[in-house]
Amino acid sequence: MDLNGAQWRKATRSGTSGGNCVEVADNLPGVVLVRDTKDRDGGTLTFGPMAWKAFVAQVAERA
Repeated sequence: MDLNGAQWRKATRSGTSGGNCVEVADNLPGVVLVRDTKDRDGGTLTFGPMAWKAFVAQVAERA
Protein backbone atom coordinates (compact mmCIF):
# COMPACT_ATOMS: atom_id res chain seq x y z
CA MET A 1 0.00 0.00 0.00
CA ASP A 2 1.34 3.41 -0.97
CA LEU A 3 1.14 5.73 2.05
CA ASN A 4 2.96 8.65 0.43
CA GLY A 5 -0.30 10.53 -0.14
CA ALA A 6 -1.21 10.50 3.57
CA GLN A 7 -2.26 13.92 4.82
CA TRP A 8 -1.38 13.99 8.51
CA ARG A 9 -3.16 16.12 11.11
CA LYS A 10 -2.58 16.36 14.83
CA ALA A 11 -5.33 14.88 16.99
CA THR A 12 -7.61 17.59 18.38
CA ARG A 13 -6.75 16.88 22.03
CA SER A 14 -3.02 16.42 21.54
CA GLY A 15 -2.23 19.95 22.70
CA THR A 16 -3.50 19.19 26.22
CA SER A 17 -1.53 16.01 26.88
CA GLY A 18 1.90 17.36 27.78
CA GLY A 19 3.61 16.31 24.57
CA ASN A 20 1.99 12.89 24.17
CA CYS A 21 0.66 13.60 20.70
CA VAL A 22 -0.54 11.51 17.79
CA GLU A 23 -1.23 12.34 14.19
CA VAL A 24 -3.98 10.80 12.10
CA ALA A 25 -4.25 10.44 8.33
CA ASP A 26 -7.75 9.50 7.19
CA ASN A 27 -7.64 10.68 3.59
CA LEU A 28 -6.58 7.38 1.99
CA PRO A 29 -9.30 5.01 0.79
CA GLY A 30 -10.07 2.13 3.16
CA VAL A 31 -7.46 2.92 5.80
CA VAL A 32 -6.79 5.23 8.77
CA LEU A 33 -3.18 5.74 9.83
CA VAL A 34 -1.92 6.81 13.27
CA ARG A 35 1.62 7.77 14.30
CA ASP A 36 3.49 9.38 17.18
CA THR A 37 4.33 13.03 16.46
CA LYS A 38 7.63 12.71 18.36
CA ASP A 39 8.74 9.67 16.32
CA ARG A 40 7.24 10.01 12.86
CA ASP A 41 9.58 7.40 11.39
CA GLY A 42 9.06 4.97 14.26
CA GLY A 43 6.09 3.15 12.78
CA THR A 44 2.48 3.61 11.83
CA LEU A 45 -0.63 1.90 13.14
CA THR A 46 -3.16 1.01 10.46
CA PHE A 47 -6.89 0.70 11.09
CA GLY A 48 -9.85 -0.03 8.89
CA PRO A 49 -12.35 2.86 8.86
CA MET A 50 -14.98 0.98 10.91
CA ALA A 51 -12.42 -0.12 13.51
CA TRP A 52 -11.18 3.46 13.82
CA LYS A 53 -14.72 4.78 14.19
CA ALA A 54 -15.40 2.23 16.96
CA PHE A 55 -12.14 3.13 18.73
CA VAL A 56 -12.90 6.86 18.63
CA ALA A 57 -16.44 6.21 19.93
CA GLN A 58 -15.07 4.22 22.87
CA VAL A 59 -12.54 6.90 23.73
CA ALA A 60 -15.23 9.60 23.55
CA GLU A 61 -17.43 7.62 25.95
CA ARG A 62 -14.66 7.51 28.54
CA ALA A 63 -13.59 11.14 28.20
